[in-house]
Amino acid sequence: MPSPILAPRGTYDLLPPASTLRAGLEARMRDVATSFGYGEIRTPIFEATELFERGVGEGTDIVEKEMYTFVDKGERRMTLRPEFTAPVVRAALEHKLFAAGPQRFFYLGPIFRYERPQKGRYRQPHQVGVECYGYSEPEAEVEVIALAWQLVRSHKIADARLQLNSIGDAACRDRYREALLSFLRPLAPTLSEDSQRRLERNPLRVLDSKDPRDGEAVKNAPRMLEHLCDPCREHFGAVRALLDALAIPYDVNPQIVRGLDYYTRTVFEIVSNSLGAQSTVCGGGRYDNLVASLGGPSVPAVGFAMGIERFEMILSAAGAAPEAMRRGVQAIALGVQARARLLPIALRLRERGTAVFMDFADRKIPAQFKLAERNAARAGLILGSDELEKGELVVRDLVERSEVRVAIDDIEGITTALQRMGV
Repeated sequence: MPSPILAPRGTYDLLPPASTLRAGLEARMRDVATSFGYGEIRTPIFEATELFERGVGEGTDIVEKEMYTFVDKGERRMTLRPEFTAPVVRAALEHKLFAAGPQRFFYLGPIFRYERPQKGRYRQPHQVGVECYGYSEPEAEVEVIALAWQLVRSHKIADARLQLNSIGDAACRDRYREALLSFLRPLAPTLSEDSQRRLERNPLRVLDSKDPRDGEAVKNAPRMLEHLCDPCREHFGAVRALLDALAIPYDVNPQIVRGLDYYTRTVFEIVSNSLGAQSTVCGGGRYDNLVASLGGPSVPAVGFAMGIERFEMILSAAGAAPEAMRRGVQAIALGVQARARLLPIALRLRERGTAVFMDFADRKIPAQFKLAERNAARAGLILGSDELEKGELVVRDLVERSEVRVAIDDIEGITTALQRMGV
């Protein structure tokens, strides 16, 4: 007998009722994004490898270590999507969307990273995020931050906190890079291997390293905020003033940086201590140079991304994990004749938009109620030999434990009883 085939390492199957909870979480994310005027964009899960080499950067860990890349039958280099932003820009350029003016998108779906699997970190994780294109004004950052903040706070993560920084523009960053290199070079032997490798090529990456050795080394490093030009300083001040006006609390954290050249000015994270050590709930920022780096016009952009698996872990640790919403009806037929009468009733209710679960095995009523509980059904339709004899069925509220009896053929009466029970 052949051994069973298992899911690939670093992936998982999402099964009921967890899949129902995930669907509810995704629905909330869609609702918040659409309330801000963002439309959903869906891109292919694989793209030309060059897109990520140019859009993410050849010197990044994603491109160097983590991408799933293959050569297809046409000898083209293809890569499973490791992030969403570059594909969104590719789609907007291909369909000439920027010619129509500013664009607002949100996305939701899987990405693919080849990295060591661990709790909360998978090789096929899922992300939700937004992209706002066409606005260089500070209001764009604040809108994106407010959207992320509303999404996080709507899930009652009480200790969520916004952290904010500015990394300036290209001119600011060149000046800061030299100051940072002068500070870090003497400390190079004390840095982690990754930071030593990145030091000359991209010293800003040392600042956001999670290695304790690097954290100790950069404690007294010069700060980007001290090297901002006047326009970047004014822009950051305007972002802060707008956040104050919206009563969104924040901390300025000079350690928040982005190692990619297309990032400019505002960068931010929302963090929580729900998992013990401080964890990033979501992160984003302004990236005004990305569209041009992919062959498009100069289009300013702001966005954020959130890992759904990590968000679910934070919700669970914070005691804010959503419970399965009671929905629909469990059709409980006791015996062959009852099943024959109840099946068309179930079909008619489904045609009216009511979710109906029905079991076809000869189970006792306690086992049927267990199935209803597993399905998180709000109500039950019970039909047995006694009900058949009387020409009625029982409509039972599975939460309130109340019930009414309705004629078997009275579909309107059954629907009305279910509506009163919140179905």
